[in-house]
Amino acid sequence: MSATAPRGAAPLPDILPTLRRRGGVLGWIRRHPTIAIGGFLLLLIIAAGVFAPLLWTVDPTAISPIRRNRDPSELHWFGTDMLGRDIYSRVLYGARVSLIVGFSVAILASAIGLLVGLVSGFIRWIDAILMRVMDGVMAIPSILLAIAMMALWGASIPNVIVAITIAEVPRVARLVRGVVLSLREQPFVEAAIAAGTRTPAIIWRHILPNTLAPLTVQATYICASAMIAEAILSFIGAGTPPIIPSWGNIMAEGRQLWQVKPHIVFFPALFLSVTVLAVNLLGDGLRDSLDPRMAKRV
Repeated sequence: MSATAPRGAAPLPDILPTLRRRGGVLGWIRRHPTIAIGGFLLLLIIAAGVFAPLLWTVDPTAISPIRRNRDPSELHWFGTDMLGRDIYSRVLYGARVSLIVGFSVAILASAIGLLVGLVSGFIRWIDAILMRVMDGVMAIPSILLAIAMMALWGASIPNVIVAITIAEVPRVARLVRGVVLSLREQPFVEAAIAAGTRTPAIIWRHILPNTLAPLTVQATYICASAMIAEAILSFIGAGTPPIIPSWGNIMAEGRQLWQVKPHIVFFPALFLSVTVLAVNLLGDGLRDSLDPRMAKRV
């Protein structure tokens, strides 16, 4: 039954058949299960980090030697570490560090890499210079480059973000450059050049919109890679300061007691694995939905 429009107004469109034909929300979930699962898991982790003070946590830095190395119980759901700090609280607050680093690196690396890739792919005389610089940065393993930068700048969250971003920019730049090189020879770009359209306008109107889909997918993988890199840096003592609860710091502090108190390392490792899995699932789903040729069904 279609909706009735007020007198004197245009009739409202009947959207019920459209919703039935498309299956509504459940139909969308069936068509894109990886996006739904990955997005749901990621939202849970984000909610845990944002609302950590409301989720029955205590001060994650509070030391209580009398309660050190306790097993998981009703009082301490994930147990305590060697200083008596509540691991449940530290894990939830540690989600903030990983999410901030992951999202920040993904945004910054995507923005800088997009700019470098657009300029390099469309302006030929700059291409040789920029790509040789990118090749030089990529020649150094990303984790070693980040460790070297952290040794120079010191341990802090902003320094971790900058160090990982510098290591990830070349990958985005080369991806965008490849897309631009393929688009530059397309008829619609040649027509715009023949019509006298200026280069900045061609890049903004014709090139940039066609790079956003692969760039979005790449950003999700950069986010997951940045979370792992931050955990590695913190685990070896070159990342966030020990006073800041992060999953890498928690695992680093519990590795000495791994054989007798495995829960100290298990819970932060589990949260890190689930978060990275969620971001990767989201990226796979976006790739299949944005590129129909890669999807199993159109």
